[in-house]
Amino acid sequence: MKIMTLPCDGIGPEIMAATLEVARAANARFDLGLSFHEEESGFDSLARHGITLREEVLDRARNDFDGVILGTQSHMDYPPVAEGGRNVSAGFRIGLDLYANVRPARSRDFISNKAPGMDLIIMREATEGFYPDRNMFKGVGEMMPDPDMALSVRKITRHGSMRICREAFKLAMQRQKKVTAIHKANSFLMTDGLFLECFRKVAQDFPEVETEELIVDAFAALLVRHPQKYDVVVATNFYGDILSDLASELSGSLGLAGSINANAETGLCCAQAQHGSAPDIAGRNVANPTSLILSAAMMLTWLGEQRGVHKLMIAGQAIAEAVDAVIDDPANRTRDLGGSVNTDAFGRLVAQEVAKVAVAA
Repeated sequence: MKIMTLPCDGIGPEIMAATLEVARAANARFDLGLSFHEEESGFDSLARHGITLREEVLDRARNDFDGVILGTQSHMDYPPVAEGGRNVSAGFRIGLDLYANVRPARSRDFISNKAPGMDLIIMREATEGFYPDRNMFKGVGEMMPDPDMALSVRKITRHGSMRICREAFKLAMQRQKKVTAIHKANSFLMTDGLFLECFRKVAQDFPEVETEELIVDAFAALLVRHPQKYDVVVATNFYGDILSDLASELSGSLGLAGSINANAETGLCCAQAQHGSAPDIAGRNVANPTSLILSAAMMLTWLGEQRGVHKLMIAGQAIAEAVDAVIDDPANRTRDLGGSVNTDAFGRLVAQEVAKVAVAA
């Protein structure tokens, strides 16, 4: 099984190295048969090839690889698209049609948090919505008719809404059998109205699942007040982006939040940390690699479920449990969690914990 890795920008190379140390430990411990192949992206690709993400890299990811681990990108610092500054994350999501951005948020008793009992997953649609670089066939969804006016177009489709809602219900069937749909249909009558229509339609196929519909601003408040009430939350792109960051920070830290982008129909999956590239600490070996490590674990679990490969699922779970075992000890924590452990050392600690896992005969 071949995995493409793209360290990308900022702290990306450092957290990628730590993640690969853990992944290689799991590969050896569980005999996964993984091989890792690095590709250039971000500023390195821009300097060498004149563009931050080449089309041939996407083609290889689509045709020659089983999974992708994507590092952090400094998209805000890229030049305009016309000068090669392509959004790497959006390039993968659109180019590989990775419509399901799966973002869990779980509070841990041994980590300070503001949401005791939270254990939810936000299922975020990732290929359309209010993002101007992914909602037009040609051009972008933002424009300025005159110097004092800016307009943005939102795209919500029946196809996009039906499939993300279906993935949310399938996930809920494996958990607490509850799905909450986030919307603002009192204002966005047509776009959020279409999303809710699709949600209700899919719900008919899952009568065992409890459903709930909440306005986005009300949900933001309720998430703070009653974080333990929610299981699977499904949302369009923009809402899901914001709310998943809120949930992760409430649960302890954005740095502890894994994330994958996936397509159940094609079987493609990309692991990606929820946080940004943190250029202010890049190169200092102090970043917390947990988010990318957990994202890689999620990717292994997802690939195992899709392909019926039990040892991939076991490996993904083992990595997640190893992370918890390491950070349970305050002496093992990175600086953002009040400790003093460096990026590479944290990766080694998790890798060592994975190597201890007993393997069934």
